Amino acid sequence: MKDDGLFTIGQLARRTGLSTKTIRFYSDAGLVPETARSYGGYRMYDVAALARLELIRTLRDLGLGLAAIREVLDGVSSTADVVRRHVETLDGQISALTRRRAVLRAVVKREPTGEELVLMNKLAAMSDEERERVVTDYWDETFGGLDINPGFESKVRMASPRLGDDPAPEQVEAWVELAALVADPDFRARTRQMAQWHAERREAGESLDPDPEANERAQRAVARATEAMTAGVDPASAEAGPAADEVAAILLGDEAGSAIARRKVADDWEKYGDRRFERFWELLGVINGWGSAPITSGASDWVIRALRR
Repeated sequence: MKDDGLFTIGQLARRTGLSTKTIRFYSDAGLVPETARSYGGYRMYDVAALARLELIRTLRDLGLGLAAIREVLDGVSSTADVVRRHVETLDGQISALTRRRAVLRAVVKREPTGEELVLMNKLAAMSDEERERVVTDYWDETFGGLDINPGFESKVRMASPRLGDDPAPEQVEAWVELAALVADPDFRARTRQMAQWHAERREAGESLDPDPEANERAQRAVARATEAMTAGVDPASAEAGPAADEVAAILLGDEAGSAIARRKVADDWEKYGDRRFERFWELLGVINGWGSAPITSGASDWVIRALRR
């Protein structure tokens, strides 16, 4: 430091630990304006410049860019404001890196095809809003223009995929399968068909409220079918007779002996019991961490075949 209280670039470098090249760059950029020039034409800086350099170095060590640092030095934004914005940026970067790690873990576990790998990376990199839009578009096409019970529609629309910041490999895999499912034209057509059936029943004045008793009977029938399946009983075989009669009795009560009634129930189960609907909710459950639901598609098929035997 000279007697006049000014510093040369070399002296600033020794005090701050920054290189003379870096200090000169900051000076040329206007972040640390020179205070004066020596008789020899060298740049000279005062104590305020030294303080600005210390602040710049600290903010750079925290990862802030020069534009944000300039806002602080010029008084446009407070240090807290620019650091807060920087934290938000870092949070986004960390989330993106964490999801990328999740994709890589899923790749190691699943050994996907090239096409699946591209889809896995794309879906995992989406924001929550973008992932929600994948399902929202599916529901829009399903319910658009139909008179659907508002409560029912609201309930199903609330079931949006919420992939966490650090998803497990199975959650990433579930995302891949879910995206492929809702993009399948045949599945979308079947879902639309179900929505139209719902609207028609609503227009006819039928009750669309859940029937706890019917649901309970269906669960019991599936449980009995599962037992038969586990025992290796073919629903079309003579051996299946007792189990098929039990299933019919559970579902039809006094009409269990009617072949017409049995076929009607079988037709309803086949028409409105598409396994893919169940899989849709299973996948959402995996993604959102709801827990895994029991897979009953085979049991449902067993019930249908048993009722038609």
